[in-house]
Amino acid sequence: MLECPVGRAVETVGEWWSILILRDAFQGATKFDEFSQGLGIAPNILSRRLAHLTESGMFVRRRYHERPPRYEYVLTEKARDFFPVVVALLAWGNRHLAPKGESIVLANRSDARPFDPIVVDAADMRPITLANAVVIPGPRASRGMHKRLGSLKAMNPAVAPAGD
Repeated sequence: MLECPVGRAVETVGEWWSILILRDAFQGATKFDEFSQGLGIAPNILSRRLAHLTESGMFVRRRYHERPPRYEYVLTEKARDFFPVVVALLAWGNRHLAPKGESIVLANRSDARPFDPIVVDAADMRPITLANAVVIPGPRASRGMHKRLGSLKAMNPAVAPAGD
């Protein structure tokens, strides 16, 4: 298993169909046919992606019909915790890949006010940016990870990435 959490996350959901399946699940899709129709995905690819997402703990497969046996795919807590990643992708896509304007906007459920998503630190609610963030070894980091992170340019306090 990869030591880097980004690598592990990409291993789980990095295939683009997986992210789109989760996006549709966040909007209420649970059944194979709903995913298939909403995504226009080939049935064999959808079957593989749903099996992978289920095996990796993003969905629980639950029978909803006996004859013939039919299953729905229910989001787990692990999958619901992925929602902010989809929100960040939506915001980034709207900002950088929608030159003629946004076709989808994330909005507050109660009053339809559009959200302007940012990633913040839960402790002080300040935005996390490239200029104020750095990766450091966690308590379970291997010697190799300590060495790798220590060699990164960003670990040098004199080197601040451009962007803020």
